Amino acid sequence: MRYNVAQLLKAPVGARREYDLDEDIHDLDEDVRATEPLTGHIKLTRTASGILATGRLHTTVTIVCRRCAEEFNSPVDFELEEEYVPTVDIQTGARLPTGDIEEALLIDAHHTLDLSEVVRQYIVLHREQYPLCDEACAGLCPICGQNLNEGPCGCQDASGDPRWSALRELLEGEE
Repeated sequence: MRYNVAQLLKAPVGARREYDLDEDIHDLDEDVRATEPLTGHIKLTRTASGILATGRLHTTVTIVCRRCAEEFNSPVDFELEEEYVPTVDIQTGARLPTGDIEEALLIDAHHTLDLSEVVRQYIVLHREQYPLCDEACAGLCPICGQNLNEGPCGCQDASGDPRWSALRELLEGEE
C-alpha cells in the first residue's frame, strides 16, 4: 500500500490519481489478523499542503468472541480520509517542517505515501468493539470454564446461586 506521489506533488491543487486496492494484509499487525485481502478504491488528491487519501475499503479479520473466547471471522468496512504531508520539498529537496504531525501521515523523502499504518488504525477502530460469534452465544461456564456452546458442563448445581432463591420463588409462583 505504498504509492510514489512525486508527480502528484508537482501537479496543481485538485489533481487526482485513483487506484483499485486488492492487498494481502495478513502480516499487517499481530492485533489485526486479516483472513481476506483488503479491497476497495483509493483516491489520492493534491491539496495545498499535501495529498488527501480517501476511499471505501473492506476486509475480514479474525477476532475473539467476548463470551466464549473462540475466534471467528468478522467483516470490516470503513471509509478512509486522511491528509498526508510531504517531509521534503518536491522542487528543491529541502526538508519541510512537519511539526506535531503523526509519523504515519508523513510522505517520506522519496515521495512515497504509505497507507499501511493508517489502514491498520482504521481496521482496529472499525472492527466490532464487543464481538460476539453469535447473538445466542452461551459463553463459558463461570465455574469450570467450558464453552457452553458445545453443551452443558455438568458442574453447576441445578439449584443455582442461593442469592437468587427469593427471585426464583417469585418466578415459580407466577407459573
